[in-house]
Parts: sequence; C-alpha cells; structure tokens
Amino acid sequence: MKFAPVFSVLALSLVSFTASASTDLVGTAKTHSIEQAQHDRNRESVFKLTEKELTELKAKLSAQRSSIERENEQLTDTFSQNEDRLARLEEQLRLETGSLGEVFGVVRQTAKELEAELENSVTGVDAQSQKEVVAEITAATRLPSMPQLTGLWKALEEQIKASGEVTTNTIRYIDGDGQVVEKTAARLGAMGLVDEKGYLNWDSNKSEARAFINQPSNIPTLAVAEQIAAGDAVTMIVDPSRGVLLEQLALNPSLSDRLRAGGVVGQIILGLLAIGLIIALVRGVTLTMTRQKIKAQLKNPQQPSENNPLGRILTVYQQGKVHTVEALELRLLESIVDEQTSLERGLSMLKLLAALAPMLGLLGTVTGMIETFQVITQFGNGDPKVMAGGISMALVTTVLGLIAAMPLLLAHNILSTQAESIRNILEKQGIGLVAQQAESDLEKQIPVERAA
Repeated sequence: MKFAPVFSVLALSLVSFTASASTDLVGTAKTHSIEQAQHDRNRESVFKLTEKELTELKAKLSAQRSSIERENEQLTDTFSQNEDRLARLEEQLRLETGSLGEVFGVVRQTAKELEAELENSVTGVDAQSQKEVVAEITAATRLPSMPQLTGLWKALEEQIKASGEVTTNTIRYIDGDGQVVEKTAARLGAMGLVDEKGYLNWDSNKSEARAFINQPSNIPTLAVAEQIAAGDAVTMIVDPSRGVLLEQLALNPSLSDRLRAGGVVGQIILGLLAIGLIIALVRGVTLTMTRQKIKAQLKNPQQPSENNPLGRILTVYQQGKVHTVEALELRLLESIVDEQTSLERGLSMLKLLAALAPMLGLLGTVTGMIETFQVITQFGNGDPKVMAGGISMALVTTVLGLIAAMPLLLAHNILSTQAESIRNILEKQGIGLVAQQAESDLEKQIPVERAA
C-alpha cells in the first residue's frame, strides 16, 4: 500500500488541471459571443439603412409613374383633338379645292409625258431650259404653283418651236477611239442630229453624241441642214422614230455576217459552190466552143479538122473507107464513145456537188440545233439571244445548201443538154457516114453481079 499516496496526488493534480481548462473555455466562448453580437448589430443597422433607401426610391418611382400616367392622358386627349381637327381640315380642303384635284392630275400627267419626251429628244442640245420645272411638277405631291404652271407652259411652247427649227450647235462627240471631242452638228427639229457624215445618236443623260454603226443612203448631213436653214428644198431620208430605226438598222446583219454565222459547214458549202461554178464555167465555155467548131465543120465536111469532135470522126471515116461497113461502123462507134467521154468530163463531179450541198446543209442544221440544246442546258431558255447563234447556224447552212444546189443542178442540166446535143450530132453524122459507105459498096457490087 505504498502507492496509495502517489495516486492521491495524481488525482488532485488532474482535477485542478481540468478545472483550469474549463475556466479558459468558458472565457473564450463569452468573448466570441460578444463579438458575434456586435457583428449582428452592425449588419442590422446596415439592413435598416438599405430598407430606408429602398423605401425612398419606391416612393420616388411611384411619384414618377403617376406623373407619366397624367402626361400620357394629356397626350391621348391631344391626339384625339388633333385627329378631329385633321379630319375637319381635310374635309375643308376637299371642299375648297373642288375640281382642282382633277386639274392637278391632268397637269402632272402632261408633265410626265413631256419629261419622257425630253429624255429622248435631241432638243436637249439647245432647247430644254425648263426641264427642271417639269421634273418638279412630276415629283410634286401637292397642287402646282403659278410659277410651275408657267414653266410647264413655256416648256411646251419651247418644244413646239424647236420642232420646226434647224439650228447649228457645238456638241460633245465620242469618236471611234472613245475620245470626247467638240464637234459642230445640226439639229433637225426634234427628229435628229446630224454632222457631216450623217445622223448622230444623242444621249440626253450624258449630253454626248456618237455615230450610228449603219446608215442608209441619201441621209441628211450638215451641209444639207445648212441648205434647209437657208430655205432651199432638199430631198432626204428622215428618221421619224428619232434613232430607233437607225439602231435597228445597225442590228441588221450584213451578207458577210450571215455567211459567218454558217460556221465551218457553211464555208465548206461555199467552197463546193465555188468549185462547181468553176467546173460549170469551164465546161460551158468548152462545150460552146466545141459546138461552134462543129457548126463550122458541118459547112465543110470534105476537109476534116482535128480541133473538133466531128472533124476527128470524119478523119476516122476517111481512114476506114478501105474496111467493110461493119468494121467502119465499129470504128465510128468507138470514136463517138471517146468523144462523148470527153464531152461529159466534169459533169459527174458537178452532179455530185449538187447532191452533196443540201446534205451538208442538213448537217449544219443538225449541228446548229445540237449547239442550241447545249446552250439551253447550260443557261436555260429565258434569253432568246443566247440561243440565236445555234439557230442562226442551222438556218444559214440550210439556206446555203439549197442556194448551192440549185445553180449546180441548173448548170448540170444545161451542160448535159449541150453535151447530149453534140453527141446526137456526132451519132447522126456517124450513122450517115456508115449509110453512105454501105450505099457505095452496094453500088460497086451491083455492076459486078450484072457482069457475072
């Protein structure tokens, strides 16, 4: 039991330590409690301040809303009053204007027509001083004023007067190189503008002129305009459409343009036509000369010549008198066949070209239609100008084929007829020579038989 005092001491020490620790913990808790209470009071004061500010802001916004509502009511009343007043004023305006509205419609319509006339008229060179007034009336939405009506009247009078005048002016001209130069031109009323070469295409928007691509003959020039201004009577071609017909004349294709539209096939057809015409011309001259030589030979059959078929047949006859009639007939037939071959030389080629030309025209037609369908596939059929190339090729080649075939067929027929006529003469003469030889042999045989 020696350890009993020791355990007593340890127990007392533990109890004193526990009491001390408990006292410290209570003090710490009280401190934190005080701090938390102070923090809560601070936050509560902040909340109270914020609540006060929000209350004041709410009151201010409520007052502002009330003010806006009162202003809205005032504006609504004002709008209603203005609508009533506007309706009364419109009715008053309708009653006061009366038929002036119809007058304004007529004036505005006349101004629009005159404005369109001024846009396309050559009087813009020197006789459109009231163009701005006309534009004001066209764009106006209310009754025109007296100065505007006066300006419209003056514009109409100016155009009427200008339509009967021939004046000379200096204008801006665009030459073939695209350069703008000053040039002297004459205005023929309201119908056209001419220079020393003919009509000019006037652009009123740019106040410039350029020459038309194609112009007819006997057109007025600057010199003719001066004669007209002097009072002389002159015969000339006038374009009443003010350039529309001349522009269409520029679109009218020439012969070279039409031939170019035929393409390669068209060129081949023209080449065949040229070859056929050369053959026809050569053979025609040859057959004509041969016919003349045969006629001359028929007048002198006793002296045969080698420069014509009949002379060569007569030569064969003279050389074959020593043979029998059968042998002489065969010799003459051989000579006639040789001459016929010479007479018909080139006619078979001419017939072939005449038959080949329309076939090539048909080939060009099919080729042009194929090209047209390809264009339609790529670009559609909305624009006919896109398809014009293929259709033009198809039609031009067909026409060229027919044009080439007709003269070639006609030439072949004429030349064949001439060759047949010459062959008939040769056959007739050959048959006559055989008959003459047979009669001569018969006359020689009869005395011999009588003597026997």
